[in-house]
Amino acid sequence: MFIDSHCHLNYKGLVEDQQGVLARARATGVETMLNISTRASEWDDVVGLAEREPDVWASIGIHPHDADTHPDVETATLVERVRHPRIVGIGETGLDFYYDKSDRDRQRASFRNHIAAARETGLPLIVHTREAEEDTAAILGEEMGKGAYTGVIHCFTASADFARRALELGFYISISGIVTFKNARDLQDTARWLPLDRLLIETDSPFLAPVPHRGKPCEPAFVADTAKFLAELRGETLEQLSSATSANFRKLFAKATA
Repeated sequence: MFIDSHCHLNYKGLVEDQQGVLARARATGVETMLNISTRASEWDDVVGLAEREPDVWASIGIHPHDADTHPDVETATLVERVRHPRIVGIGETGLDFYYDKSDRDRQRASFRNHIAAARETGLPLIVHTREAEEDTAAILGEEMGKGAYTGVIHCFTASADFARRALELGFYISISGIVTFKNARDLQDTARWLPLDRLLIETDSPFLAPVPHRGKPCEPAFVADTAKFLAELRGETLEQLSSATSANFRKLFAKATA
């Protein structure tokens, strides 16, 4: 059994056949999916799906790409919204200095608002970081000094040094289908030594389909392919890896087991 810890079931490429996507995931052994929001206009849809499907849970957050267009989404807004019983995480949030679709200071402010909401509610933070390792690590560390919180670095592609810094802060690391790509040697090297008790797996559907599905819209069912590759890479059985990553998800996203 597998858990897809990060997918976007309401995005184009999946929403057109959403029930088929869910059926294929279940047939592959995916027992739980965390449906992630990235802007306020998605919140009702992701929560609505989680209300209808008992194996789907929801997150509430603003992606760094959308930080400029959501200046009114502050900590209090997030705290109030996540009271819903099907919302189990805050994000995705973070920093993206690769595309720079939002002002960097606005991204930083939004990120801190999400962290404050995670601290206040006790829900885990779902962090996106791209070309922003130093700023991401610095903010996570500074905010940890204001009071403990926890979370996951999703779709991890950063350096081994950043992975160590995140682990030191108590964060989990989530590996996507990127690890199966031929040119992902650095990520593969890091994935080999990540502690098994801090590891999650995800698809980031409909993006980043793993080998052998390259060129297709990614689906939660494909998390099984990532798990198989990762288990072989690390010298573990598929059962060991799937059991551990599922247990880690339930520990981190404790509300999803309530």
